[in-house]
This record gives sequence, C-alpha cells and structure tokens, in this order.
Amino acid sequence: MQQDILINWSPQETRVAVVEHGVVQELHVERSVECGWVGNIYLGRVARVLPGMQSAFVDIGLERTAFLHVADLLRPELPDEGPAERDEAVEPIEKRIFQGQSLLVQVIKDPLGSKGARLSTQISLAGRMLVCLPQSSRIGVSRKIGSAERDTLRARMQALLQADGGQDLRGFILRTNAEGASDADLQRDVDYLRRTWAHVLQASRDAAAPALLHRGPVLLQRVLRDLVTEQTASVQIDSAEQFAALQAFAASYMPGAVAHLARYRGERPIFDLYGIDDEINRALGRQVDLKSGGYLVIDQTEALTTIDVNTGGFVGRRNFDETVFKTNLEAAQAIARQLRLRNLGGIVVVDFIGMTQAEHQDAVLAELRKRVAMDRVKTYVGEFSPLGLVEMTRKRTRESLAQALCSPCSQCRGTGRVRSTRSTAYEILREILREARQFDPREFRVLAAPEVVEMLMDEEGQYLAGLQDFIGKPISLRAETDVGPDQYDIVLL
Repeated sequence: MQQDILINWSPQETRVAVVEHGVVQELHVERSVECGWVGNIYLGRVARVLPGMQSAFVDIGLERTAFLHVADLLRPELPDEGPAERDEAVEPIEKRIFQGQSLLVQVIKDPLGSKGARLSTQISLAGRMLVCLPQSSRIGVSRKIGSAERDTLRARMQALLQADGGQDLRGFILRTNAEGASDADLQRDVDYLRRTWAHVLQASRDAAAPALLHRGPVLLQRVLRDLVTEQTASVQIDSAEQFAALQAFAASYMPGAVAHLARYRGERPIFDLYGIDDEINRALGRQVDLKSGGYLVIDQTEALTTIDVNTGGFVGRRNFDETVFKTNLEAAQAIARQLRLRNLGGIVVVDFIGMTQAEHQDAVLAELRKRVAMDRVKTYVGEFSPLGLVEMTRKRTRESLAQALCSPCSQCRGTGRVRSTRSTAYEILREILREARQFDPREFRVLAAPEVVEMLMDEEGQYLAGLQDFIGKPISLRAETDVGPDQYDIVLL
C-alpha cells in the first residue's frame, strides 16, 4: 500500500495528512500554544492521595492536577515473577506515596474534557527502533515480529548491550521497526536514548517540583519516528526551515528516512493537492455519506462514541437482506477509516442495520477487523450483541480531531440543541409572574433575541397583554441581536 505524508507547517500550527492511494486516512494537528503532553516527563508533587480510589492527584504544573493510579506506580522487579505474582504483590497506594512527595512521572494520556492528564511513574523513552525502560532490566520484543525473529533480536540486543557495557540502561523493547535493523542502527538508538535519560536524571536533581524535565518529540519528529514505513513513498513539507530541521533529525537518528524527505515547492498550497481541507471539514461533520447512498451518523461524547448505520437512499437490486448486507459491509470499511481520520478513541458502539443471516454478520465483522488491523493504534472489535450492536475499543492517548479543532458552541453550550423560541417565550412569561410576586417595580423590561420578542408581540401577544393586566404593571420588550435564542434577561425598572 503506497503511502504519502503531506506536512503543512506554519509558526502557529503543524498539520499532517497521511494519504494512501490518494485517500486521506489520518490527520494530525499540533499547535504551538497547545502542544500535546504525552511523553513529557515531570518532577511532580503529590497533591492528594485517595485510598478509596487507590489513586492520587499530582501537581505537574498544568491547569488541572494529573491523575496517578496505583497500577501505574513503579515497583521493584522480582526475578521470574508472573502476572499472578505481580497482582498479589501490589501494595496499597497510601503505603507507597504520601502527600507532598516529589515523584518522577510521565504523561501517558493527555487531558481530555474535564479530566486531567494521566500519569505513570514507569518511565519509557521511545526511539526509532527501541523503547527504553530505564527502570527495568528486561528486554522485550514487539508481538508483531515473528517468534523466530523475536528470539534472534533479543539475543542480538543482549550481546550488543554486554559489548557496550551499558548496564546503566538495561531495559528495552524492540519495536517493529527493529526487524531487519543492523547492529549499528540499534546502537545509534541506544546512544540517543542514553543521552536523553542522562539529561532527565540531571534535570531532576537540579529542579524543584513541579517542573518539566523532558518534552516528548514534536509532531514533525513523531511523523518520521512513527509514520514512515516501507510503504511510504514520500514525506513532503512546505517549509524550507522545517525541511532542513527534519533532514538533520533524520540523518542523526533515522538515516533510512532521509531518502523519503522532499521539499514541496508548488504554487498551490500543499493540502490542495488532495483536497485535505475539504476532508477536514467533512471529518468534523456528524454525517458520513457512503457511495451506495447509505450513511453513517457519528456522535462523540466524553465517555464513548456511537456510530449509527443507515441505508439512506440505497434500495438495492435484489432483496432487503442483500441491501442491508451490502450497506453494512461498506459501512464497516468506512468506520475503520473514520476511526483513524477523526482519531476516535475509548469505547465505540456501532449500530449496524439488523441482519437476519449469521453468515452476513460474520462477513461484516471479518471486514471490520480486517480494516482496523491496518490501524497503528491498538483496536479491539467485539462480537454482535443480542441487540445487534458491536462494541469496540480504540486506545486513546490524545484528543480527537474534533476536540483539537473545535470548542463547545456558545449558543447550545455543547449540547447540540437550544430551547425553542416558543419555550423561551413561555419561560419569560412565567419568570415575570414569579418576579411580580416578590417585587414591586414600576415596569418589567424583557431583553431577548429578536425572534423571541417577535413571538411575544405577535403569536403570544394576547397572553402578554393578559399578564400585564393581571400583575398591574407594564411590560416592555427590547430585541438584542447578540444573545442566543434561549437567552434572556428581565430588568426591573
């Protein structure tokens, strides 16, 4: 699968699009004032320990305190211990940390919604081919690498570390990029990670909590580290300055990626090549149209994302079952793409159109699993429930595209709905009656949206007149163009 990576850079914002066979599959956005926190290492101060939740809140210098669960606390390794022994050996959090204590922590999840960042004291430093676990002594290998190759890589890594004498940095996980790597490539990663960890340790000795000790790689560096694969044909960037910086970074740490880099010099903006801006606008919409005429409806909440599949204008050519099956099959392909494109994470519930034949359900599930297997982010797809729903989980570490680019509507305050004009008008009438029973002003003046004022004067005029007679006070209306349709104010004069 041929892949092109397009990078649009400006001093305020970096935007990255991953295009496969001419179709946008992933979008990444990072702003200079809103850089992500995942991977950052801090010297934090424990603000509060909650034994009932087996967790703690840690001040790392952000707007909200970060969350640390007991499962994410580092503890000494025991030789040859298995999962059962590890679970039994976990001590309560109140016996391991205390309020006011300084802790070396790393952000593993960005702040999302009303939740603060999630932390771990199990530090990891990612390189191109290796992940360094400086507090561990184990060498692991990615499960995506074949079993025979895993054993060979582990042995090579152990031999390399012994020859290098790097006992101060012993814990590593070999990533999928390490498959086929030379010893020189691995050594280069080890040297880079050793320098990084030494810097973190020195900074922790000199700093006072809370303090940032190490910032994770910026988006441009993560593009080379995580997105460039054997299928990548080109990495094009429209900034001469950042192109030179990427070349220098790749030459030092990822020589194989240098050949993929290209400076975009076209007159048209780079995102115009594949209609990326139009794709971003579509990805922020609630409805996704399918080629057959069906469509998806995607609703994202803080806790989960729901995806509803509809046949729409697709009527099929044979029978109803065949129409439903084809719509669901096309929807499975589109859902996998939308998860990547919108960076949807957490729990995802898909409501496919009901299918009566078990083989149709199996085929739709197989297609969905096949498509999500192409996703770099860990994704789990469950079975059909008795209600015809499919539950999925997708690892979430950063904001979704909508969360990164949008903010709650000032009119509906994020609910997606506002009170109707008539409902607001009736609420105003009730509020005037309530105020009249408590106060004795000369006049009541209503400030509301023009459409609300018009309704009170026209359709509800007789009720307004009746209310004036009942309370014995005049009621005046004034339209305000800068207020929402469900917002109003009653002034007592």
